[in-house]
Amino acid sequence: MCGIVGVVSHGPVNQLIYDALLLLQHRGQDAAGIATNHGNTFSMYKANGLVRDVFRTRNMRSLPGNAGIGQVRYPTAGSSSEEEAQPFYVNAPFGIILAHNGNLTNWEQLKIEMFKNDRRHVNTDSDSEVLLNVLAHEIQQATTGYSLDPSALFKAVSALHKRVRGSYAVVSQIAGYGLLAFRDPFGIRPLCIGFNDTEKGPEYIVASESVALEGLGFRFLRDVLPGEAIFIDMDGRLYNQQCAENPELNPCAFEFVYLARPDSIIDGASVYASRLKMGEYLAEKIRRQFSSGDIDVVMPIPDSSRPAAMELALKLNLNYREGFIKNRYIGRTFIMPGQGLRRKSVRQKLNAIGSEFKGKSVLLVDDSIVRGTTSREIVQMARDSGAKRVIFASAAPPVMFPNVYGIDMPTRNELIAYGRTEEEVCREITADALVYQDVESLKRSIADVNPLLKNFEASCFDGVYVTGDISRDYLDRIEVVRNNPKPEVEDAVRSQLNLNLARVD
Repeated sequence: MCGIVGVVSHGPVNQLIYDALLLLQHRGQDAAGIATNHGNTFSMYKANGLVRDVFRTRNMRSLPGNAGIGQVRYPTAGSSSEEEAQPFYVNAPFGIILAHNGNLTNWEQLKIEMFKNDRRHVNTDSDSEVLLNVLAHEIQQATTGYSLDPSALFKAVSALHKRVRGSYAVVSQIAGYGLLAFRDPFGIRPLCIGFNDTEKGPEYIVASESVALEGLGFRFLRDVLPGEAIFIDMDGRLYNQQCAENPELNPCAFEFVYLARPDSIIDGASVYASRLKMGEYLAEKIRRQFSSGDIDVVMPIPDSSRPAAMELALKLNLNYREGFIKNRYIGRTFIMPGQGLRRKSVRQKLNAIGSEFKGKSVLLVDDSIVRGTTSREIVQMARDSGAKRVIFASAAPPVMFPNVYGIDMPTRNELIAYGRTEEEVCREITADALVYQDVESLKRSIADVNPLLKNFEASCFDGVYVTGDISRDYLDRIEVVRNNPKPEVEDAVRSQLNLNLARVD
């Protein structure tokens, strides 16, 4: 999960992109980057850190131009080195910069193909750099002469869809030509477009979430369709075309559970309204499992679970209280690399109000339970504050399977629900009782808000990988690399991959 934005305007875009990245900061705290286009020249600055820390006045002044792209990064594939901060740049053909949200499941195979067949060198272990080189190669194949037109770009994206597997929402800038944005044929990662009418003509913005559009004064136009490509030239003319053969919308359910801001609308469904529905369905399950009087008060784990907790308390006619106060200057623990850092940050991030817990049977509501580190610490904080009984409820189902589409939960042993029953998870987090949302109830929570949504990418809950290319061998291989982050291990795994690819050829 990363946040991406692209803008074509009639004035300087550096401040617009910076402000958009601030609005998307929740999607990635590891690195930030902006690249702008003026004439046939790109200017770029990127570094590790939060947006407000990466960019200084001198950096902003070095980013002229009326079009550009930006990204906040949350690392999944590759490492968290500054060299892998985005956007990425390639000089041929034409000069292209690209930023990407998602994860390519076949990036290693593509990297080998780039070297063997396309004669392109990929300098990092970032799947985004691989994606950029695939796009550049296909644009070069689709163009003749020295000019570029939308039809050639759409032909290139069509060819890219046939080669690339996984999830990808992309913004790219082609020097002197315009902004190209596209979404994978399954529509896993979100992407939307907005516009602003000016005296000089329309301006356009493409971003991961609608909140980035609205926060900058742009009007929401629509979501980019799965498989669709959008091209906006430097004069503000918009072209679009469906570039996939069999597109099918499968938005990521975890976006609605946790990743997206509640004030965003993704694929026609309000994130906030979906979370209210999650609370409603969870309340029905709790009513079936507990008797009247078993629960004195409902408390959310701020912030993502607040809508679900409020609706749950309303449906059960229970008191709703804010028992934990959040320090807003501590980052989101789910996206912090390293288990030790996550554990330490929980107590720094949350502080309990003792009077709200003392002598009460408390129902704590969280958006999800992934590794269990945060849940265990929070249950202990409730007990330390005098809670008589602690019941823990998750607005999401058990996270039992790795996510390979851009969320950092790639190994099974890191997931507390993997290989454990609900009772065993309950003991692990030291709660008195535990209630999980059902998978179908989660999907209905989103579909109730937008009935046009029929299918969802919910692999971390149900183990169904919509792209159809994820095998047990694939999951085993990424776990080996993740659990043994040593060059010799990675080399051995990739050598085997190369051998397997040669056999296929």
